[in-house]
Amino acid sequence: MTLKDRITEDMKTAMRAKDAARLSTIRLLLAAIKQREVDERITLDDAQVVGVLDKMIKQRKDSIAAFAQAGRTDLVDKETAEMGVLEAYLPQRLSAQQVAAEVARLVAELGAAGPGDMGKVMGAAKSQLAGKADMGMVSAAVKAALAK
Repeated sequence: MTLKDRITEDMKTAMRAKDAARLSTIRLLLAAIKQREVDERITLDDAQVVGVLDKMIKQRKDSIAAFAQAGRTDLVDKETAEMGVLEAYLPQRLSAQQVAAEVARLVAELGAAGPGDMGKVMGAAKSQLAGKADMGMVSAAVKAALAK
């Protein structure tokens, strides 16, 4: 069962359970997946669906920060709940130590040295760690590895 199929089944389950909050979040996710499929005229595989999930989670994090700064706890709670539903579909994430080890391996493999090689390392890291790790954490690990 693909990730997209699992999300569709979860939407049906949420409909039967009359879970309105979960249902609306899953519908938003399916709409984002469908939009990308229509725009690019492709059928998304699991890795690309994880990319859509990552983007939606990042949007929620940004919204939470903005709403918290504005003192809108009602909207912070709503966005946090949506983020929880979305995160349930992500694969198991790598820990900070695992990310640092992968980045160190990539830096050695590419022979990168200094901040000027950040783009080269990030390109390789993005292709290998997309969906497995938070790219913000990967970026910080690459900066730290290249600063040595």
